[in-house]
Amino acid sequence: MARFILLLSLVICFSALALAEDPYLFFTWKVTYGIRSPLGVPQKVILINDQFPGPNINSTTNNNLVINVFNYLDEPFLLSWNGIQQRKNSWQDGVPGTNCPIPPGTNYTYHFQVKDQIGSFFYFPSLGLHKASGGFGGLRINSRLLIPVPFDSPADDYTVLIGDWYKRNHKYHTRVLNRGKSLGRPSGVLINGNVGKPDDTPLFNMEPGKTYRYRICNVGIKTSLNFRFQGHQMKLVEMDGSHTVQNVYDSLDIHVGQCFSVLVTADQPLGDYYIVASSRFSRYHYTATARIHYVGSTTPPNAVIPPGPRGWAWSLNQWRSFRWNLTASAARPNPQGSYHYGRINITRTIKLSSSTTYVNGKLRYALNGVSHVETPVPLKLAQYFGIADQVFKYDLISDEPPSHASVVNLAPNVLSTEFRTFIEIILENPERSMQSYHLDGYSFFSVGMGPGKWSPERRKTYNLLDGVSRHTIQVYPRSWSAIMLTFDNAGMWNLRSEMLERSYLGQQLYVSVVSPARSLRDEYSMPNSTLLCGSVAGLPLPPPYT
Repeated sequence: MARFILLLSLVICFSALALAEDPYLFFTWKVTYGIRSPLGVPQKVILINDQFPGPNINSTTNNNLVINVFNYLDEPFLLSWNGIQQRKNSWQDGVPGTNCPIPPGTNYTYHFQVKDQIGSFFYFPSLGLHKASGGFGGLRINSRLLIPVPFDSPADDYTVLIGDWYKRNHKYHTRVLNRGKSLGRPSGVLINGNVGKPDDTPLFNMEPGKTYRYRICNVGIKTSLNFRFQGHQMKLVEMDGSHTVQNVYDSLDIHVGQCFSVLVTADQPLGDYYIVASSRFSRYHYTATARIHYVGSTTPPNAVIPPGPRGWAWSLNQWRSFRWNLTASAARPNPQGSYHYGRINITRTIKLSSSTTYVNGKLRYALNGVSHVETPVPLKLAQYFGIADQVFKYDLISDEPPSHASVVNLAPNVLSTEFRTFIEIILENPERSMQSYHLDGYSFFSVGMGPGKWSPERRKTYNLLDGVSRHTIQVYPRSWSAIMLTFDNAGMWNLRSEMLERSYLGQQLYVSVVSPARSLRDEYSMPNSTLLCGSVAGLPLPPPYT
């Protein structure tokens, strides 16, 4: 009898655990302006809880994040979550095509789950040029204790946010772009909000002999950066939410929007050392440093900074060395099993080519001849409320770039895709500048990259076995990059240039992924707390999904 009661108790206990919700993490953020001097000159920046950069979010796979954002700016505000897939939940993606902005003096609560993801990410303000003034911060997702990771637990875990920076704030830059001009070169490079001086307080501490994890994200708006440690090597273990084969590097090129995790062992003579971020693929040369302190050291860092690499062939070869760790047992980014992507038949190939042009004397950027413009009502809300035909037209672009790239149409750029189809996207960069693209709502497989124009014969060079699953990919000057993915996450998803000037002036589009079933199995209904604006503000609510 006692054995039966014990067994019954265990069954009840495990049943309760199975039905229990995943843990919740609650945050209250106040978004304000403040004066900081990142490059030695006082300027107005965007703070979150009086911090620049903003507070770090430390979460675990499947946690529910509830973030109450109070907007104390003098203009509308939005936050987006770079690399968070928002499964079935584009309602929380936080970009202008999915969400109404938070009006000044009000608040909005984001509520989303970091479902089946691990790795290093960041959040940023997505309206206009706010990102050029700050408002960004790190977001990490740890593996659950029951899911082993392919390396020993580090002695500590550090977030490093690197990026280019301008001495003028976003309002000045908005006026420049609205006049049809370019932003020009940035003023410098920052590491965690500072350029670095010899007498700065050390940013991180390391005990001799111990190994540390550094999560490095390029949160800038224009410039690819090379990151390196003085006197130390880096073992790459994760990028953009995927564990990698653990190769060792002296330096890493990290492009705008990308995040890398590395392990660094304090195996050098007792002393202080620099970490370095320097500009790449540009005519200007900027460098930022920060001090790493060995516990017990009284020796300052060597003033000689290790040089960065030259040329983009070096960077391309480094990209070719990146491999997905197929033996790691952490969460897979695609629940349907498309990590066997090399065995799936491609159902559609979309080739997107960027272009720079002038419309009525003003600078614009485009994809396949359409330069995206924002709409008074978010595209997702217009679609959900059944008034899409009043706000935008689907598929203004074709799957091939136009023959005359000089003809550009200014309009909302929305591309429709069939639910759960496996699609190849070719990103062509016929221009001389470096480019970087991000896709919300998904991880894709980075399978190919090379100089010149893409052709079907290039598929012979693809990595169809262990290309890293990630959310942001670079495209080198006058080159192409190929990605593959299954469009299995219903919603409205932003595909954009991570170069802020380019996305603001039209180099972006939205991918509409609609489930014909209109079912909660495929997509959540619009939350009751959703902000409504524009022409949907007074409309009756559509029936929820069932």
